Amino acid sequence: MCSHGISHVRKHQHVFHCILPGHSRIIINEIVRLNEDPNVQGLALDLPESLYSSKVLNAVKPEKDVDGLSDVNLGRLVRGDAYDCLVPPTVCAVMELLEDLGGKKVLLVGASGAVGAALQCMLQREGATTLSCRWKAPELQTKLNHADVVIVGSTKPDDVPVSWIKPGTTIISCSRDLVSGKRQRWIQSQQYRKWDLRCLKLQLLSPVPSDIEISRAQSPKAVDVLAKEIGLLTDEVEIYGQTKAKVRLSLLERLKDQPDGKYVLVAGITPTPLGEGKSTVTIGLVQALTAHLNINSFACLRQPSQGPTFGVKGGAAGGGYAQVIPMEEFNLHLTGDIHAITAANNLLAAAIDARILHENTQSDKALYNRLVPVVNGVRGFSAIQFARLRRLGISKTDPGTLTEEEINKFARLDIDPSTITWQRVVDTNDRFLRKITVGQANTEKGFVRQAQFDIAVASEIMAILALTTSLQDMKERLGKMVVANDKKGEPVTAEDLGVTGALAVLMKDAIKPTLMQTLEGTPVFVHAGPFANIAHGNSSVLADKIALKLVGEKGFVVTEAGFGADIGMEKFFNIKCRASGLVPSVVVLVATVRALKMHGGGPNVTAGAPLKKEYTEENLQLVADGCCNLQKQIQITQLFGVPVVVALNVFKTDSPAEIDLVCKIAKRSGAFDAVPCDHWSAGGRGAVKLAQAVERAANQKNGFKYLYSLELPVVEKIRIIAQKVYGAQDIELSPTAQSQVDRYTRQGFGNLPICMAKTHLSLSHQPERKGVPTGFILPISDVRASIGAGFIYPLVGTMSTMPGLPTRPCFYDIDLDPITEQVKGLF
Repeated sequence: MCSHGISHVRKHQHVFHCILPGHSRIIINEIVRLNEDPNVQGLALDLPESLYSSKVLNAVKPEKDVDGLSDVNLGRLVRGDAYDCLVPPTVCAVMELLEDLGGKKVLLVGASGAVGAALQCMLQREGATTLSCRWKAPELQTKLNHADVVIVGSTKPDDVPVSWIKPGTTIISCSRDLVSGKRQRWIQSQQYRKWDLRCLKLQLLSPVPSDIEISRAQSPKAVDVLAKEIGLLTDEVEIYGQTKAKVRLSLLERLKDQPDGKYVLVAGITPTPLGEGKSTVTIGLVQALTAHLNINSFACLRQPSQGPTFGVKGGAAGGGYAQVIPMEEFNLHLTGDIHAITAANNLLAAAIDARILHENTQSDKALYNRLVPVVNGVRGFSAIQFARLRRLGISKTDPGTLTEEEINKFARLDIDPSTITWQRVVDTNDRFLRKITVGQANTEKGFVRQAQFDIAVASEIMAILALTTSLQDMKERLGKMVVANDKKGEPVTAEDLGVTGALAVLMKDAIKPTLMQTLEGTPVFVHAGPFANIAHGNSSVLADKIALKLVGEKGFVVTEAGFGADIGMEKFFNIKCRASGLVPSVVVLVATVRALKMHGGGPNVTAGAPLKKEYTEENLQLVADGCCNLQKQIQITQLFGVPVVVALNVFKTDSPAEIDLVCKIAKRSGAFDAVPCDHWSAGGRGAVKLAQAVERAANQKNGFKYLYSLELPVVEKIRIIAQKVYGAQDIELSPTAQSQVDRYTRQGFGNLPICMAKTHLSLSHQPERKGVPTGFILPISDVRASIGAGFIYPLVGTMSTMPGLPTRPCFYDIDLDPITEQVKGLF
């Protein structure tokens, strides 16, 4: 038997060639095997004509059919679905060589079967008249003499003279070299595949229904369809039900040579307690870019905590006709990331207390024997214990050779209970867990201490998830987390407790971003949701990095920073951008007439209470006075050298004169543009002008820079933020805060960025001071550190990390229909 082959392309664009006996059954079996190999991206057949049977060609999965010869691919080609099929490489090559085919006669000689059919289809689409002929046909000479172009599909017999072809005729031979070059381009096309997104149509209603009614009225695409549309491979996606999927980090390696798209941050002015719609603007903007302007775009959002969902705020999926859907999936468990963080966080908390108990109740020898036990007659250190030995300067590998002093150093962490900073967490607003006592059972032998619960999203592990760049980086960050000091004042880490590997195992799926979609079927990553006060309040670096590769060089990734620009945006630039190395292209600054009136001296705005008439009737003076806050936030953005576009989130009570006034003042104050948006009521169509402004701004010169150098002393970095961003006259550290700064500097943590924990309701530390407060001294009551996440966070006043439930929580309205299983009452 003669041998023939199948070429297959593996991940990272390696090409392999399989040599097989010339028997169709053996070839089909090998094709079936390679179809199911997730590392194989494409199959190209190199067979004699006798083996190009329908059975062999159709054994190749359509998405791996490099030659484009299966019935499915040819059917799609004939139907005109050029994106969703793979055009045979020979046909692509021929079409590249030919120009201006309109009205020309093209003769295909010896080009039969699938390639011949595909050639005829593509040539006719370009306006050519096509004829087909066999070499032995009696009318061959006449047809050759009348053809403008001759495409030769097989070797010319000797008895057909060249003189039969009229002078000036274009002749193309479909040789193997032509095919191999085109196959190489197929490999590149898989790497830089252009989107062809089927967007979803909106059925706009007035008045606008509730968020959950709008969400439920839309039928989302199956998430595997969305994944394919944006260029994800089957093995890069882990499906969770019909509408959610995890995306694997291997994609970053596959697309490492793909240029990044434009990077857009949505921030806001100092908000009212009601919020000003940053999430809604984020989603409206990507709906406009992709569904209405046909530009690749991705939204990257934080995962909401279930605490506020059942407490006072409700959902966080956007609103109106600019939402992530299904919104109940988005707002509840999603893919379990917060639960994974809770499990990892509480495992570490349990390890701390258990270690203190065991050290308090055992001798050095007993403790050592239990930490390094004999298993099946063999005693050995685990990998993480070897790492601890190295940190202690002990080079021995045999547990039996350690001296008593070395055993003491290895076995005892000597944690000072009064310095424990690591708290247990739960993803529920529960005020009665703000201060608790642990260890009261008799089995804990009198080891009692006061502790507390934080809400799960306040865990440092959440901040690490949001800032990490790889599994290895996450594991290293988890190990560096400082949980307490020992009795000598030295930091004790998760790595010292031996729990790093276990934490990484619990977080191995949470590190993958979750893919969802907007109401108009455009892609969204939902990943991480750190607190915006004691942490940096931004979605994950990994989601941004993956999205920037998927959208391609001309696409846009839009992400959101928590709270006002003075908090969320400042942290995005100084913390997140340092961790990611990414450079933002544009800032979209969200403002509302409502918030500006509040800053201009309007009455207090209270969640749940009706707005006063000042907010529902035209009042140009209040708006003009309140624009000082907008001007200040524009100035803060300009400190970082990034162009800013103001998005005025329009409400039905805003008058045209108020809208026009805000836009004029914004542009006069240095904004690149200022655009009114009504995406809440009109979907992406209502944010098209914003999208166009963002696209123009992204082409402006970008002079991005950080606000401070990491080498500066901790206190100086705090002072720069307080004075340049908040407008403070100076800062004042309490003795406790100064002591902590000295300790962190001595421990080697002084070169970390600063994450200010301050109220979001004012530029100052006093929530009631609106507009642009000046002349104030910013009090720093305490300074803490998230060493694994990689920042120091000063506390401005007291900062609660466990919300409480109000008198009437949102859960009164939330219910489940037992027949349809539909969730009711989320908003």
